[in-house]
Amino acid sequence: MQNRTLTFILAGGVGSRLLPLTLRRSKPAVPFGGKYRIIDFTLANCLHSGLRRVLVLTQYKSHSLHKHLRDGWSIFNPELGEYITAVPAQMNYGDHWYEGTADAVFQNLNLIDRSDADFTLILSGDHIYRMDYEALLRFHKDHGGDVTVACIEVAVERAKDAFGVAVTNEQMLIVDYKEKPKQPTPIAADPNKTLASMGLYVFPTKLLKQVLLEDQYNTDSSHDLAKDVLPVLVQNKKVYAYKFGGKKGRVTQDRYWRDVGTIDAYYKANMDLLEPVPPLNLYQVDWPIRTYQPQTPPARIVPGTSGAEGVFISSMLASGVVVSGGNVRNSVLFEGIFIDDRATIDQSILFAGVQVGAEAALRNCIVDKNVKIPPQEQIGYDLTTDRHRFTVTEQGIVVVPEGFVFG
Repeated sequence: MQNRTLTFILAGGVGSRLLPLTLRRSKPAVPFGGKYRIIDFTLANCLHSGLRRVLVLTQYKSHSLHKHLRDGWSIFNPELGEYITAVPAQMNYGDHWYEGTADAVFQNLNLIDRSDADFTLILSGDHIYRMDYEALLRFHKDHGGDVTVACIEVAVERAKDAFGVAVTNEQMLIVDYKEKPKQPTPIAADPNKTLASMGLYVFPTKLLKQVLLEDQYNTDSSHDLAKDVLPVLVQNKKVYAYKFGGKKGRVTQDRYWRDVGTIDAYYKANMDLLEPVPPLNLYQVDWPIRTYQPQTPPARIVPGTSGAEGVFISSMLASGVVVSGGNVRNSVLFEGIFIDDRATIDQSILFAGVQVGAEAALRNCIVDKNVKIPPQEQIGYDLTTDRHRFTVTEQGIVVVPEGFVFG
């Protein structure tokens, strides 16, 4: 089915809850895990699932994302009809930009027609997970339904006001669907869990075009796939739920899926990678997460000018990092970082090019790229003071924005 499938990746969201990390970049372009961008996980899933016609719908502050796609994902041969192509909003139909997920796809009906695809797979570009979409497409074909929605079991408390929730029968046919309900319906096997939509959809292309046109003519619609289109389909069509993390598929089943829509969720997902056995498996040899990497020298951990040994414990570091007598614990370091003598980095995420001065101390921080931390500076120890300078989350994570100048 893969060669008869056109894939859309929705990557145009504002990502306001991730501010200030999204001040100058879109949410899918936010760095993650020491070397990746968030969108790399969805793109890697497409690559390993044999999907070779991929359209990335962009809009908000998209330059960083476009550059990343050009540098890291120009890997397919257009002569063979293969592509990963960024598609910015172009006002193809009407005088407005993308107004919702359904409208974003509708605005590109010309590309759907040009593809001559039998099926259309719609994905989100801002989730962290590994998934074999081939198994999802095979499920859709085998069940003979109209639409298939990928779903995952989550705690009822976590699903409240956060996810679309599906209720299914024994054949996994969705009999009821509510977007962000205050009281999610639990699954039969466990009253503490519910079945949440992952925002992944398989449509027959002909049906997709029909429902998008109907949605455009609905003046009461906000033109959102989850909020407006899917509830109508559940009432009128056969919509099946595909349960994420099943035994089918070639990817090892870590069953990890995170919507990193807030700073705290983003921080926690990065910290998950530091567990002795990480819940997200980045090390499956035949399922690597591809990305763009600059040409940088190997990382080094060396004594500082005072003679203090560089210490590096339970952390991840990219190439080009130099720890010169500093102390790094439980942290994620991107490329080209310099940690000076007797500086302390604890439970923090440092983006590319950050420099930390001698005897500075950072705890529970996210520092955006190319920031220079002065010697003896302290961040994350006095949150009252930090709130006057930086964003501080509900869970006490301090975010130093790109371009911040101390003093």
